Amino acid sequence: MDNSTQKVSEAPVTGEVRLEMRTALRPAVFLMVNSLETGGSERQFAALAHSLDRSQFSLELGCVMEKGAFLEGLGEISRFPLRGSLYSITSCRSRLQLGRYLRQRSVAVAHAFDFYTNLVLIPVAWMARVPVVIGSQRQIGDLLTPAQSRVQRMTFALCDKVVCNSQAAAERLHQEGIPQSKLAVIRNGLPPSAFAQSSPALPPVPGLLRVGMIARMNHRAKNHLLFLAAAARVAARFPQVEFILVGDGPLRVELEEHARTLGLSRVQFIGDRRDIPAVLASLDITVLPSSSESLSNSILESMAAGVPVIANRVGGNPELLGEDRGLLVPPNDYDALAAAIESLLRDEAQRVRVAHRARSYAQANFTIEHMHKQHEELYLDLLQRKRWRPGTRSPAASAASTACYD
Repeated sequence: MDNSTQKVSEAPVTGEVRLEMRTALRPAVFLMVNSLETGGSERQFAALAHSLDRSQFSLELGCVMEKGAFLEGLGEISRFPLRGSLYSITSCRSRLQLGRYLRQRSVAVAHAFDFYTNLVLIPVAWMARVPVVIGSQRQIGDLLTPAQSRVQRMTFALCDKVVCNSQAAAERLHQEGIPQSKLAVIRNGLPPSAFAQSSPALPPVPGLLRVGMIARMNHRAKNHLLFLAAAARVAARFPQVEFILVGDGPLRVELEEHARTLGLSRVQFIGDRRDIPAVLASLDITVLPSSSESLSNSILESMAAGVPVIANRVGGNPELLGEDRGLLVPPNDYDALAAAIESLLRDEAQRVRVAHRARSYAQANFTIEHMHKQHEELYLDLLQRKRWRPGTRSPAASAASTACYD
C-alpha cells in the first residue's frame, strides 16, 4: 500500500483570475448623474470618472438620461430612466432595478451628483445597505422651489456626506439645518488643457477687443438679457468692441432677436462649443452676470486661460474672484455691469494684472488632480469609519427594507 501523501494539484492562477481577485478587493464606487449634457455638474462628473484611481477603486457609472457630449470616452454607463414623476411606474421600476444593481455589484460607495440623482440614488442606496452614501449640492439652492428644497433636505438625512463645490453652497445647507459634520467642500477641477496655450478660435482683428459670455441658454437666471443690455450701452461708447455669446439652448432665438432689437451690430452667437480654451484665447474679457452660482466652471476656465472676469457678487463667485482676481458687481445692476466692462476695456494694465492673479490662483487650487484626490480621500475615510471589508454592507437599514430588491 502506498502510504505516500498525495499532493492535490492546484490550478494555475491566470492573469484574468488575478484581475478578478484585485477587483473584488477594491471598493466599488458608483457615480450617478442625471445626464451628460453640456453643463458644470456633468463636466465634473466626467472629469472624476476619467481620473479616479483604478488601482484603489472599481468604478461603476449610472445616469437617468444617456445623452450628452460628455458621454464620449466614459465607457459603459447604466441607465435608470425616470418618466415624468418620480412616482411613475417607470420610475419605480428603475429604482427597483437600481437597488438590485447596487447589491449585485457590491457597491461600497454610492455618490449622487445632482438634484435628481440625490432624490433617486440616496434612498435606494440607503435601503440597499450600501456602506457609504454621498449626495451633492452643486448649486446654491435658491433656484429650487420650497417643496424641492424640503424633499432634498429629507433625502440628505439618509446619506453620510453631502459634497458641496463651494463654501457658499455648504453654508446655505447648514443654514437650512444640515449638520456641519455632514458637509464636505470639494471644489471643481480643470484638466491640463484648460491651462495650456491655445490658438484663437476667432481670427484676431487689429484694434478689436472682444467681450464674451459663456453660458447655456436654458435658464433666465444666467441673465443673458442683462449682458446684452450692458453690451448695447458699451457698444455706443466703444465702437471697436465685439460681443461673443457662447452656448445654446431654448432661449437662443429670443436672445438673437433681442440683440437685433437693441441694434447690436457687433455681436456673434457661436453656439455650443467643445473648444472652450480656443474660444477664450479669442476673448479679452469674459462676463458672467448670473443671479445664482455655486462655483462656475465658466469663471474657472476663464481664470485658467488668463482672461479677466466680471461677475455678479453672488454665491461662490467671491471665493473665485476676490482679492483682485476679477471684478465683482452687484447682482442685476445694469449700470454697474456696463461700468465694469468699460473700466477693463480702458485699462489694459488692469486686464493683465487681474488675469495673472486669477490664473495663478486657479493653477494652485483648481486642477483635476486636486479634485479627484479629495474625492478619493473622502471615500477612503468614510469606508474606514464604516469599517468596510469586501462583501460587507451598512447596518444602517433594516433587512426588511431590502426585501423589495431581492
